Amino acid sequence: MLTADEVAKVVSEVTGRIIERMSARAQRAGDLGAGADAPSLAELINETLWWELDRLKKADSDDEEARADKAFYASIRRELPRVSEAEQARLLERVVHRYANEIAGNFNPTFYKVATRVAPPMLSALLTGLSPRRLMGGQAIPSLDKHVIVEGDIANLARLREHGTLVVTPTHSSNLDSLILGFAIYHLGLPPLTYGAGLNLFRNPIIGKSMYNLGAYTVDRRKRDPLYKQTLKEYATVSLEFGQDNLFFPGGTRSRSGGVEDQLKKGLLGCSLAAYRNKLVHRRDRPKCFVVPCTISYPLVLEASTLIEDWLAEAGKSRYIIVDDEFSRWERWLDFLRGLFSLDLKIHLRFGKALDPFGNVVDGEGVSYDPKGRPIDPRGYLEVDGEVVADPVRDAEYTRALEGRIVDEFFRENLVHPTTVLAFACFELLYRNRRPRDLYRFLGSIGPEQSLAMPEVEDELDALLAELAELARADRLRLSPEVAAGDTRELIRAALRSFGTYHSRPVVQRKGVRLHIGDANLMFYYRNRLDGYGLRGAASLVHASNRGGLRG
Repeated sequence: MLTADEVAKVVSEVTGRIIERMSARAQRAGDLGAGADAPSLAELINETLWWELDRLKKADSDDEEARADKAFYASIRRELPRVSEAEQARLLERVVHRYANEIAGNFNPTFYKVATRVAPPMLSALLTGLSPRRLMGGQAIPSLDKHVIVEGDIANLARLREHGTLVVTPTHSSNLDSLILGFAIYHLGLPPLTYGAGLNLFRNPIIGKSMYNLGAYTVDRRKRDPLYKQTLKEYATVSLEFGQDNLFFPGGTRSRSGGVEDQLKKGLLGCSLAAYRNKLVHRRDRPKCFVVPCTISYPLVLEASTLIEDWLAEAGKSRYIIVDDEFSRWERWLDFLRGLFSLDLKIHLRFGKALDPFGNVVDGEGVSYDPKGRPIDPRGYLEVDGEVVADPVRDAEYTRALEGRIVDEFFRENLVHPTTVLAFACFELLYRNRRPRDLYRFLGSIGPEQSLAMPEVEDELDALLAELAELARADRLRLSPEVAAGDTRELIRAALRSFGTYHSRPVVQRKGVRLHIGDANLMFYYRNRLDGYGLRGAASLVHASNRGGLRG
């Protein structure tokens, strides 16, 4: 993990690179005259002023940070009309340096040692509902690693670090993901990862302080200024060049629908390629970057109710921040995790095949292999006449190829829980019988009185389990032990127990010989983890909607 001095160097390097790049573009534009499309430095500063002042109009008047931002940008606006071009560069440098400093994390080794010693047993105690009195009485604390199962292609992770820098790219269902990943990385004996976390999480007085001291850097999704986004991307790139292992959530934000992400944010993914290229140019040690997809599969999801409501309202397409969800309320996420522990439910974190920045599989020695299994030198992807060069169009194509391979690994390493299977079966039975044209109206028409006969559900599950087993044999997804057992009635019992532990209304519940739908939206949410596999001839409602419209 980067020290405080190294973080300061990263900030300085980020600032210098962006100013050099922007100044070079402005100079080229000045040389070309009126036909140039690159903005001048003054235009860049004015664009930042417009974006930031527009954001600050909506800020709370009591927000100390907002007041400081307003004062800073007011001073920039006053100075801009009166300064020379050289002084414009210094004004722009002040803006970029402020952005980079705001983004930068601060790893505290002492805090990390304390956290790794104290946090797992304390978290286990909280989650199992042990009181301080029972702890003082010497009652044994259940081990967290019995409930967080780390598996997949993990044998080569430590070896890969000897040859380069890791970029872990997980699916993103919950704000608990970063905590689960932190535990897994520590459990595997690997150094901590740095990652970008939303500013709203840093404002939690306990979680925020912990993340800051453990090296997380800030992502303020309210900032729409393109210069801020460039600074954020450059910060991630430079940290990789400094050898800091990173965690990127390539979906950009939590999956609102509950489905496995199939459209990723290529900006941050491209950082691995940019860092590799820059390390080659500067002849750095261990120049390679290895992208490691992983999936986090929950039997229940903490924020499921808020997330699916957001998706159905289509707000998730433009709204990155949910201010008040289940994660922001301590009693809700403690209830959620205690429920998982009380039923001995497992959270599965699976690491997929490691990839190079071009989407090729790599082995434990960091050697890349092409699709035909032949070893290759990835440096060749970046060379022109024997020299490593930057080519934005070419590199964007490589990043698209990497995106496709990560998505493939997401679907392949997706682990299916009983809750997902039962929700899928119930939803598809209802959907198939009605064949609705509008998903919203369909979900709105399903109330607690809507029920399915147990024999009908069992028959559907038998067929579904057979198809799931076939996909698992074909290495296209993973099954939890309960699902792999293929016992339909036991699967129903397990799913109903889980659904009855946390959500305010059971998603599905049994009454006599029928299953009643308690919450149609949540049934749809849990069903969506299997969207896109073509099971039982089901429509890909989530992935189809991502490409335009919610109609089935």
